[in-house]
Amino acid sequence: MEASLSNRQDAHAERSRKVRQVLAGILVANWAVAIAKLLFGLAAQSASVTADGLHSFIDGSSNILGLVAMAAAARPADEDHPYGHGKFEAIASLGIGAMIGIGMLELGRMALDSLLHDKHAQVTPLMAGVMVFTLVVNLVVTRVERHYGERLKSTLLLADANHTLSDVFVTLAVLLSLGLVWLGYPRADGVVALLVMIFVAYVAYGIVRQAVGILSDTARLDAARVGQLTMGVPGVLSCRDVRSRGMEDSVYVDLKIEVDPQLTTAQAHEVADQVEHRLHASFPQVVDVVVHVEPARASGSLPAH
Repeated sequence: MEASLSNRQDAHAERSRKVRQVLAGILVANWAVAIAKLLFGLAAQSASVTADGLHSFIDGSSNILGLVAMAAAARPADEDHPYGHGKFEAIASLGIGAMIGIGMLELGRMALDSLLHDKHAQVTPLMAGVMVFTLVVNLVVTRVERHYGERLKSTLLLADANHTLSDVFVTLAVLLSLGLVWLGYPRADGVVALLVMIFVAYVAYGIVRQAVGILSDTARLDAARVGQLTMGVPGVLSCRDVRSRGMEDSVYVDLKIEVDPQLTTAQAHEVADQVEHRLHASFPQVVDVVVHVEPARASGSLPAH
């Protein structure tokens, strides 16, 4: 069991290293896009493009937040954090959700300025070309980050991919509004910005909901499935009070089983070990299983899940 635990810890450390590598690469791409938008927006005195650059800059800031969080999350369990530091990743996801919320407020301000004060960008072909280029970069970044987020089962990478996706929609909105302004509808900038703000709010809600679920110890495994697997272990007469929590890739499980009261302590412990082995084999994301062994009641125990 100690060797198995060591292997799981090594795998977790390797995963954290890979997540940090992805975040570092995404950071470079996000800030390259942000600098391009900011420089061009300021040079052309375009408020919408400049604001979009600020939104991209927030993407880069979230990557730095993620790198710091993953450095903390990769640390092994210690006396103060006996269950490890994995929840720092969820805390970082909350931070990303907050950053999206800030971007949403900026979009609302831009929309009101356009609708109430008739403020809109001066459209040029070069401006449109820069926005299309940054749009392509953000689409590639989103796809790559989502791929590695799903592959590594990283809540943080998936949340940041959604954040970058929100930047894609902001850029699309800016392009659409520029096109409508060029066609003679100057207030379209504000209308499109309001629509994007609704989408950004939805993205932020999804990220915050997922992070809160982790931090509030939402069940990670199907208790009925865990009970079914446990009941398949020879010697287990009953299984109940199944609980699970943690991250997608690091789940902690505890449960109670009843065994024949005539079993010796060593025999009962062997049954518990078999339960642990079966759950680890069936759920690779499980890092620890605590099995509470109790003697079956004299009246007989019916299987319970």
